[in-house]
Amino acid sequence: MNKWSKISIILVIILISPVVLAQQRFPKPEFESEYTQPSPTIPEPRSISLEYFDIFVLLAVLTVAAWFILKSRSRKGLLWLSVFSLIYFGFYRKGCICPIGAIQNVALSFSDPGYTISLIVLAFFLIPLILTLFFGRTFCAAGCPLGAIQDLVIIKPLSMPSWLRKPLGIIPYIYLGLAVLYAVTKTDFIICRYDPFVGIFRMDAPFHMVILGISFLLMGMFIARPYCRFLCPYGVLLSWMSRFSKWHLSITPAECIQCKLCTTSCPFDVIEEPTKEKIEPGSRIYLRRFILYALFIPLWVVIGGYTVSRASVILARANQDVYLAELLIAHPELREDPDNIDIQIFLASGKSMETLVEEAQVIQKNFRTGSWILGGFLGLVIGVKLMNQVIFRRRNDYEPHRGDCFSCGRCMDYCPVK
Repeated sequence: MNKWSKISIILVIILISPVVLAQQRFPKPEFESEYTQPSPTIPEPRSISLEYFDIFVLLAVLTVAAWFILKSRSRKGLLWLSVFSLIYFGFYRKGCICPIGAIQNVALSFSDPGYTISLIVLAFFLIPLILTLFFGRTFCAAGCPLGAIQDLVIIKPLSMPSWLRKPLGIIPYIYLGLAVLYAVTKTDFIICRYDPFVGIFRMDAPFHMVILGISFLLMGMFIARPYCRFLCPYGVLLSWMSRFSKWHLSITPAECIQCKLCTTSCPFDVIEEPTKEKIEPGSRIYLRRFILYALFIPLWVVIGGYTVSRASVILARANQDVYLAELLIAHPELREDPDNIDIQIFLASGKSMETLVEEAQVIQKNFRTGSWILGGFLGLVIGVKLMNQVIFRRRNDYEPHRGDCFSCGRCMDYCPVK
C-alpha cells in the first residue's frame, strides 16, 4: 500500500467518524410505552416562493374587490371572490398567515429587539390597511376567510338597536388591547389560540373550539358577522383606516331617491339616514355637550388606567412563569408531584427558584405598566365615543358609515338607481 492510499484511508475515516459517533451519541428514540407522536397544530412551513405567491394572491383579491366595489358595482362578483378567499386562505392555507393574527407579531417586534418579524407576516399585516386607506374595507368584503364563512350563513339577519350595538362595539378594542398586552409580555398569542374558525379550516380543533366556531356560525344566521362586528381586533384598525379612505363604496351611483331599500338590505346596521331637520348641528346645547365630553376625556383615561391596573395581577397569571412561581410559593410540596408536567419541566431545566421568582416579578411589573396603558386606551375610546354622540355631519342622502361598513355590496344590489 503506497503513501497516498494510506492518506486516503485516513481521510475517509476522519470524514465518516463524526457520523458514526453522532449515531452513537444520539440514538433514535424508542418508545416502549403507549406514547403516540402528537399531530402538529400549525401548518408546516412553506417555501419562500409560495409565501410570496400568497402575497400576490392577497393583492390580487383586494384589487379585484376594489374594482367590483367602485367600478363594476357587483355584489355577485364580491360574493364569488369571498368564496375563493375562503377556499384559498381558509381551507387551503388553513387560516395562516392572516392579518388578524399578525397584530401580535408586529406588537412583539416593537417590544422585543431580539424578535425579528418575517417580511411575509409584515406584508400581510400592512397590505389590507394600506388598501383600506384608499378603497375602504375591501379585505372585509372579499379577502378575509373569517368574514367569508360568516357571510355565507346569513339567513335572516335581525336589526340590533343602537343602545345594544354601540356598547358591544367596545369589545373589539378590549380584545385588541389584551392581544397586544399578552404579545409584548411574551405570554401568549390569544388571537390565534381563540380563533373560532381556524380549527374548522384545519379540521383539528379541540372540542371546545369546535363548539365555539359552530356557535358563531349559528349566531351568524341571525346576527350578521358577529365575530367581525363585536370581536375582531383587526377590524378596529381597518375601521380607523376606512374613515379616511379616499374612495369608498357608495350606495347609489347617481342621485338618491330616498327609497330606503338600502336600510333593509344591510344586515350590519351601518346605513346612516339623512340628517333630520330638527337637529341643529350648531346649536348651543350640542356645543356645550361636546365641550363637556371633551374635557372629561382625560378623566376617562385616568379612570380606565387605574381600573385595569388593579387587575394586572390576575392578567399576569396567564403567563407561564408567573403562574408557576405563584404555584410553587403557595404549594412547595408540589415539587414532589411527578404528574405535574410543568413543574417537572421546570425542575429538569436546572433553573433555580430564585431565578424563576425574579423573572416572574419582572413580568408582573411589565403587566402593571401595560395594564395602565391598556386601561388608558380603553378610557380614551369610551371618551371619544361619547363625544361622537354630539358630533353631527349633515347628510342629504342615505350613506354607509365609512368606518363600520364592510363594503359587502348588498346595498348596491338593492338600489334601484342605475
